Amino acid sequence: MRRIALLLGLALAALALVLLANTLRTGPGQEPVEAAAPLALERDEIAARLAAAVRIPSISRGDGAPADLAPFRALHALLARQFPRLHAALEREEIGGGSLLYRWAGSDASAAPILLMGHFDVVPVEPGTEERWTHPPFAGHVDAEFVWGRGTLDDKLSVLGLCEAAERLLRDGFAPRRTVYLAFGHDEEVGGNDGAGAIAALLAERDVKLAFTVDEGMGIVGRGLVPAVDRDVALIGVAEKGYLTLELVASASGGHSSTPPRDTSVGRLARALARLEAHPQPEAIRGPVAAMFDGLAGEATFGMRLLLRNRWLFDPLLRAALRGEPAQAAMLQTTTAPTVLRAGVKDNVLPSEARALVNFRILPGDSVDGVVAHVRRSIGDPEIALRTVEAREPSATSDPESESYRVLARSIREIFPGAAVAPALVLGGTDSKHYGEVAEQSFRFVPLRLAPEDLKRIHGTDERIAIESYLDVVRFFVQLVRNGAG
Repeated sequence: MRRIALLLGLALAALALVLLANTLRTGPGQEPVEAAAPLALERDEIAARLAAAVRIPSISRGDGAPADLAPFRALHALLARQFPRLHAALEREEIGGGSLLYRWAGSDASAAPILLMGHFDVVPVEPGTEERWTHPPFAGHVDAEFVWGRGTLDDKLSVLGLCEAAERLLRDGFAPRRTVYLAFGHDEEVGGNDGAGAIAALLAERDVKLAFTVDEGMGIVGRGLVPAVDRDVALIGVAEKGYLTLELVASASGGHSSTPPRDTSVGRLARALARLEAHPQPEAIRGPVAAMFDGLAGEATFGMRLLLRNRWLFDPLLRAALRGEPAQAAMLQTTTAPTVLRAGVKDNVLPSEARALVNFRILPGDSVDGVVAHVRRSIGDPEIALRTVEAREPSATSDPESESYRVLARSIREIFPGAAVAPALVLGGTDSKHYGEVAEQSFRFVPLRLAPEDLKRIHGTDERIAIESYLDVVRFFVQLVRNGAG
């Protein structure tokens, strides 16, 4: 027994040494950089230009009706008036009736271009909530601190911020070595097929191969909001989840509700949905999420660094900690969300069919076919028909070790000194998904500090942006173009 105890003690000591060595190892860390030189900007004029764009209600409704392109053409005309240098120096094409593609020719034709993007369209304001807004959603109100209105956060700040940056660079005499494209879609909120999809197809037809793209996606999380990291954290989306909506259909005999059969269509569908929710997709810390933990380990407190640098041992503990918060749990698995139910026409009539839509956001490493197979196994009822409504595989994962990522990370830290930078997974969808065939790397990042209350304003009530934060957006895009194309 004494020998067993000795061997056990030696094994535990060896394990402790391994854990400590992993925790204390230096790792790549964050490259030291100098803050960018201060860039003075015309605060009131820049805020006014964003507000003018907000006043044009460029809404994507997603109801299947033909898009109203008039607001988008009004935005095109507004940009032409607001940014004369940009429109004199860059080639401009209208795509799909509402989108714009600008080309800023570089001096080195052999260098792969970069593409920076945003989108014109915004989501509607929920009917009945208009009175809850401090200022009308399309008034473009400007006060001493904020620009208010739909689109200030999603995503006219990117469109106007990029135009402001290009106008300033042209005023300062900047000439890119590498060609720069600016791409502004008009239907991102409803999938982006006619906007970004058409632009990407046009570039592919012209054999354009982009070094990298930057789109909306992640942002800067304020100090202390990432557990055990006492710094601002800039998260760069290097991949986004896939998308699948399945329709589940249960059929049965109809008839009068006074004589129901043992198995109704509603009951069968309810059982299928209950089984589906009882059998979630497997969890895993992998791909962009694993890269995020690796990138933040060196910035974390000792205890958290111990966990992150020894995931081979503490993986179950980390997953349990993340599981309690929906936004964190969604990083671990393909999510399952029943969203629409349809059955019946009257309370005393048995419906012959009951239908449900279930939405899945697919984790990189999983696939559409794999999710469908999981659904069939989980519901265990061959009488439930499955129909694919919409499907898109997860995006490819861009390389956090690439030179393009380093350029983006350095630009962030030059404008936001002290921020830690790490790769991350985007849980929703962006226009970046359309550029996978023409871009070597695709990144999703908005240079904006986001507090928890700001996240509720995106697609919600009282959307607004702090003017000082918006000026940093412009400064960042100036710096990114200098670093990425200069």
